[in-house]
Amino acid sequence: MEQIVHSIWGLLPFGLMLLIIAVAPLLTEHWWESNKHKLTIVLFIAIPTAVCLIMGGMLHEVEHQFFGDYIPFIVLLLSLYVITGGIHLSGDIAAKPWVNTLFLTIGWLLASIMGTTGAAMLLIRPLLTTNQQRKYKVHTVLFFIALVANCGGLLTPLGDPPLFMLFLRGASFTWFLSMLPQWLFVGVVLLGVYFVTDTYFYKREHYTAILADNTEHQPLKLMGKRNLVFLLGVIFTVAFVNSAYIPEMAIAESPVWLRYLREIILVILSIMSLVKTPHDVRYELNKFSWAPFVEVAVLFFGIFITMTPAIEYLNAHASELGLCGIGEFYYATGALSSFLDNTPTAVALHSVAQGLTPEQMAAFGGNTVAGIPEILLTAICIGAVFFGAMTYIGNGPNFMVKAIAEENGIKMPSFFGYIFTFSLIILLPIYILVHLIFL
Repeated sequence: MEQIVHSIWGLLPFGLMLLIIAVAPLLTEHWWESNKHKLTIVLFIAIPTAVCLIMGGMLHEVEHQFFGDYIPFIVLLLSLYVITGGIHLSGDIAAKPWVNTLFLTIGWLLASIMGTTGAAMLLIRPLLTTNQQRKYKVHTVLFFIALVANCGGLLTPLGDPPLFMLFLRGASFTWFLSMLPQWLFVGVVLLGVYFVTDTYFYKREHYTAILADNTEHQPLKLMGKRNLVFLLGVIFTVAFVNSAYIPEMAIAESPVWLRYLREIILVILSIMSLVKTPHDVRYELNKFSWAPFVEVAVLFFGIFITMTPAIEYLNAHASELGLCGIGEFYYATGALSSFLDNTPTAVALHSVAQGLTPEQMAAFGGNTVAGIPEILLTAICIGAVFFGAMTYIGNGPNFMVKAIAEENGIKMPSFFGYIFTFSLIILLPIYILVHLIFL
């Protein structure tokens, strides 16, 4: 049993889990919508995997994946999901190109503070309401997915789940700010391309649509403001309640409440948000539901369990995989993040980097962050976050934004239509420039 879990066969459950997550929504969309069905599949794969791991002498690794990674990961997502779900922005202003660009800019800026999911869910409905009188608005949703649901979340561990996982592996909270140049470059270029594109389509609008858009106004209004205080609490908790500032949190013999102090505070903030947010703001205006969070919790339980033997294998065989260049790590992370979930992809590539020989690591020079050369960590982070926008399934908020847009009567491109009409011709050239200029 021990030989199996440490061999290439140990990759099978992880690969199967990711394959199902990527393909099932395309092949069996309605069946896959049920969280009960997802839980059935996850348990069918995860439980035998966990049993094999324990019998193969990897109990400690399973415990670390569950208690050291999964619990902190899911509690952070819970706090961001609950708190941002209590903030509602309403209103309808003129959908001029500069106004839409300002919407996307604000979302891009907020993504690193409240997470890509939180920023996307806060702004997508008022953006669609603002553009309801316009005929040409599909491009606005596409750029929104790229900027707000993905690229904006690069600067903090709160921005995107893969960054939080790398934060747990040793990158400091402020280290992610070192990617400000790449974040700024991609954001400014995408916003510039969007402004030109929206200006072109605005000039093609029928005059009656422009007249209606200019006359049917409703002032912007922000509700659930106290959740901004709770959100600030999340930021300070993640930044300062960790082993860097409280070393006892990393000691196994410390009391449970101390080792999980960060998670306890995040849960308290979530409960306060649930109690203090008016019912109509959360459940009627925001249509808050636990189903999306339950879906994430279920799927990532399976991912974290099946990831355990995969990480062990990648660590042991990293030097044999042929990934030894900055560009190779960048594009490998990006390619996998485009079609699989970017969180396990980032963790897997980080494990590959950890398994490089000392000579291979020394070739990169520079500092070491989270146990790997800093330049490789940068390449992995950027590849995971940016390339998550390449497909609808690259990052969780993508499908959510698409679904909300379709609920509002917008005919979105198909899965492959999105790739061929937007991501390949707009995003990929920009990402290649990121590699050539910064990496």
